[in-house]
Amino acid sequence: METIITIVGFLGAGKTTLLKFLIDSFSKKGYDPFLVLNDYENAHMDAQQFVGQMQTNSIKALTGSCICCSGIAELRNIVNRIPKREKGITLIEANGTSDACALMEFLGVGLNDRFLPPIQISVVDVKNWQKRGDHNELEANQIQVSSLLVLTHLGNTTKSRQDTVVKEIKALNPLAQISTMEDLNILLLPELLPTAGTVQKMEHQKAHWSSCSADLPMLPHLECIHAICRTLPKNILRVKGCAQINGESAYTYFERNPDGEIHIRPFNGVPITGTKLLTIGPGSNPETLEKVIRQSLNASISAEKQKP
Repeated sequence: METIITIVGFLGAGKTTLLKFLIDSFSKKGYDPFLVLNDYENAHMDAQQFVGQMQTNSIKALTGSCICCSGIAELRNIVNRIPKREKGITLIEANGTSDACALMEFLGVGLNDRFLPPIQISVVDVKNWQKRGDHNELEANQIQVSSLLVLTHLGNTTKSRQDTVVKEIKALNPLAQISTMEDLNILLLPELLPTAGTVQKMEHQKAHWSSCSADLPMLPHLECIHAICRTLPKNILRVKGCAQINGESAYTYFERNPDGEIHIRPFNGVPITGTKLLTIGPGSNPETLEKVIRQSLNASISAEKQKP
């Protein structure tokens, strides 16, 4: 029977990094992974990050709905249509605002009997754990029904901070195993069992925020990306996108985490939906995005003109 692993975690916690690690590790052990990605805005952009690791027919992007509620039926249908493989394993990345308890409650209902009951892994950002203000409840909710908790963003954190986070997550989910990515034994993952612990459910709509996207024009230089990310309001929790810099043939992927950190790296291939700016969080609307893009471009052009 085939194992299904869902990956949950707050926005920017490191779900994609964990997925890349799992895909590489399982592939080296002879497994044939299938990947399902969910995002409110343009999951196809996320899917292209895995093209170098997997065949495109083994990746499915689910955009525009939340798999913990409105998208659960579509997700279930996608899973049931996954081709049977000799040594298959299915990995599902939930969007960063998913109600993890609701997801596990509904996903296992109606799956083909060739699949084992789904298990859940939660990614815990040690650096920013429970520093989310109004969104702490959602972050805590996301670990309650996980069989494994993977600690990320340990760099620049003290031993005391790490011990505090481990103590707090154990209080919320005493049955889960806890590991760092480096210490993870992937061969044990298919043997994990769904958690049998009790959960404290949250009001479901607290996990639902606005999201939107806007087209990005050709950017004159890389600093424009930093300017856009810095200018967008802080209440917009997640910023990401794909841009093309003037004079460069390759595309550039960028993201701003909820703590304000900006990460930029090469994009894999050509974005099938064109260059985009995507945001998730309160205040996300096309007018705000377009205004910030214009302001950042004008500021960059003015700065270039003032250079000697």
